[in-house]
Amino acid sequence: MTDSRSATEPAARRLLTLTGLLLVALNLRPALTSVSPVLTRIGHDLGLASAGQGLLTTLPVLCLGLAAPLAPRLARRAGPERAVLLVLIALALAILGRPYSGEAGMFIGTALAGGCIGVLGVLLPGLVKRDFPNNVSVMTGLYTMSLCLGASLAAGATEPLRLVFSGAWRPALAFWLVLAVIAAVAWIAQMHAVRKPAAPSGGPRRVHRDPLAWQITAFMGLQSSLAYTVFGWLPTILSDRGMAAVSAGLALSVSILVQLASAIIAPAIGARMRDQRAVLTTVMLTTLIGLGGCLYAPIGSIWFWVVVLGLGQGGTFSMALTLLALRAPNAETAAELSGMAQGVGYVLAALGPLAVGLIHQFFGSWSAVGVLVGLIGLAAIAAGLGAGRDRLVTAHH
Repeated sequence: MTDSRSATEPAARRLLTLTGLLLVALNLRPALTSVSPVLTRIGHDLGLASAGQGLLTTLPVLCLGLAAPLAPRLARRAGPERAVLLVLIALALAILGRPYSGEAGMFIGTALAGGCIGVLGVLLPGLVKRDFPNNVSVMTGLYTMSLCLGASLAAGATEPLRLVFSGAWRPALAFWLVLAVIAAVAWIAQMHAVRKPAAPSGGPRRVHRDPLAWQITAFMGLQSSLAYTVFGWLPTILSDRGMAAVSAGLALSVSILVQLASAIIAPAIGARMRDQRAVLTTVMLTTLIGLGGCLYAPIGSIWFWVVVLGLGQGGTFSMALTLLALRAPNAETAAELSGMAQGVGYVLAALGPLAVGLIHQFFGSWSAVGVLVGLIGLAAIAAGLGAGRDRLVTAHH
């Protein structure tokens, strides 16, 4: 049984497993957040207008959702450990190749990177539940922190890396394959050191007939839409408002880094409450206030507003993950709900960055974007009021 294995496995082996999981989680955002600090330069060199740049930020998010259903099939054929390793290798190759393959290669490589991240995002929570069944909440917090740390590193360091590479954005983007290579090496080490239990068998459980599952999916998708809008466009917005490029990238990095605090605090509070509607509403309103400040407040106060934004978005993301566990009666239903929420949710999320690019190109300013993010936030609150009720998702075989 998994529980007995976890209890008796030597601490050194469990630490190796934990290290591998966290290093893989570190790779779930850099391929995405490294683009936005140099997006304007990419657009200039590749001849991409705002709409094209918006598509470049949208494509990986869309592929996150489209690729998510492939994860269970790949895990069944190759085994979850080998599946993770294969996808890490593909991610490293995509990150390496996309900056040097012209306009088409940039889009194809970005799409492939997004697909790889989508598969990893579905595989890792299942491995966490299997290998650390008695510490799922703690591990989910560590997993979220590692993910946010990777996102922050890439957002803050890509523009300085471009300066180190004599102003060239291509090697600055390709640099992030280093994280994937390190994770792959650590993953191979823990694969050889730890004997893994067989995955439980059983027929698929269907949750798509339950309205609560769709409310959770909607909240996941809508909060992700705002998150990827920030990942893709915040440095460009701040640069257009007068910030230096390095400072704009650093502002995004700070905002993501702040998420570490609320990613731990929000679920801890929410799990102790009878339902999570108040927490979900609070973190989403905080996100909208932070976004409003970044769009409209005086540029001298931006550092305050990116912190507010980060606190809000760390809470919305971690609460979206927490709902997957709180609303599922068992691990099998949680896995099915996770696949649905990420698959459908990330496809929905992809519309946000694309719409921002189209709106900016049509109006020629960022002011109108505030209306869009406000509507998305209000829709997320409505979904959260349904998803936050003290109910359980019903699955059908």
